[in-house]
Amino acid sequence: MRFSANLGFLFTDRPLPDAIHAAHAAGFDAVECHFPYDSDPGAVRAALDVTGLPMLGLNTWPGNREAGDFGLAAVPGREAEARSVIAQAVEYAQAIGAGAVHVMAGRSDGGTAAEAAFRANLAHACDLAAPHGIEILIEPINQRDVPGYHLSHSAHATEVIAALDRPNLALMFDCYHLQIMEGDLASRFEALLPLIGHVQIAGVPDRGAPDRGELDYRWLLARMADLGWDRPIGAEYRPGPEGTEASLGWLDHFRGL
Repeated sequence: MRFSANLGFLFTDRPLPDAIHAAHAAGFDAVECHFPYDSDPGAVRAALDVTGLPMLGLNTWPGNREAGDFGLAAVPGREAEARSVIAQAVEYAQAIGAGAVHVMAGRSDGGTAAEAAFRANLAHACDLAAPHGIEILIEPINQRDVPGYHLSHSAHATEVIAALDRPNLALMFDCYHLQIMEGDLASRFEALLPLIGHVQIAGVPDRGAPDRGELDYRWLLARMADLGWDRPIGAEYRPGPEGTEASLGWLDHFRGL
């Protein structure tokens, strides 16, 4: 098994280029991030080149988080803002060699206008990213952590992917969110495998390290490998007050699966 350090949660006590070096030193095989836009892309690219780690993906800017924004793509009336942050993400991903952009849907009333905005903005994102070989990801996010998030179920994501029919649109299979909303992860993963662009893990219910909580990741990840998944698994968990390095006991334990 190979693993990617999500630098939105891990090694956050240092600048992003230093976090990339720390992930390499800790034994990760790849990295991914949330919102890297305050970091000079040249410095980030240099750290990736020196360590040899691929940057798997990044998120679109979520908007005004103090005002409750958690993405913009499914917010009617804010299409110009949504497309601006999509362009920003694609440009940054291209500059650092990232493979994917997660377009954050945001909170909505679940109505037809929100869904229409979401699909139109995703189509725009796919068309903008395609010439650069960048994949667009959508991620169901649980309603407990983010009440009102527009995309919370895998069936909804499947419908959107089918409707848009873009070859570079894929599903982010976040085990933490999907366990909370749906469960039955092994069967769900098998059914959705052709649509999945990335997998993330964290302990449930507290989003701690993946070797704790109600999910048996040793079994689940072995099952994913049996089904043919051979790409790095994203470790997107909160390490707690002890810090990232102290939380990494699971890494070698899981690598031998």
